[in-house]
Amino acid sequence: MALFGGSFNPPHIGHVLSVAYALSAGLVERVVTVPVFAHALGKRLAAFDHRVEMARLAFEWLPGVEVSRIEERLGTPSRTLDTIVALEAEHPSWDLRLLVGSDILGELHQWHAFAEIERRAPPLVLPRAGTDVAGPLPRLLPEVSSTDVRARLGAWAKAGSPLAQRELEALVPRAVLGYVKAHGLYGVPAEPAA
Repeated sequence: MALFGGSFNPPHIGHVLSVAYALSAGLVERVVTVPVFAHALGKRLAAFDHRVEMARLAFEWLPGVEVSRIEERLGTPSRTLDTIVALEAEHPSWDLRLLVGSDILGELHQWHAFAEIERRAPPLVLPRAGTDVAGPLPRLLPEVSSTDVRARLGAWAKAGSPLAQRELEALVPRAVLGYVKAHGLYGVPAEPAA
């Protein structure tokens, strides 16, 4: 079982490809996707309920994937180690692995008790374009981030250009982009209800 945590603010195609690759390559049989409840580094996030729903929409078509709200009931700020401990208590038969993109490797000094995280849920690191990581795998994941997607959403909301919309459609799962539009997230005007 892989734990795939993140802000998912919003989820993008890199997130989906990470999970799809881990499952299809047989690295794990199942993935529990965990949107962060309260970011430990104080990042501003869209409402938790929106991010959970967008994660559900992004991953629902992949068999063996569940989206968990576990961090909602844990203390704040959300910490990966606390999530791992809680998942181990709820599912003692799970052999957890932490699924991450190589972009987080430069941030490990900011993580709480990473050595303990490594011990409890050894990381599965997927190489991402734009990062310099040695290893046998090619750069599997595109160079895309939620920060970039939010900036593009804001620019698209202001300019409304068809090119910007096509770029977003290539970076964000269609169901997630529809949800963003329907709920007026990230500066995009909410579409009127039909």
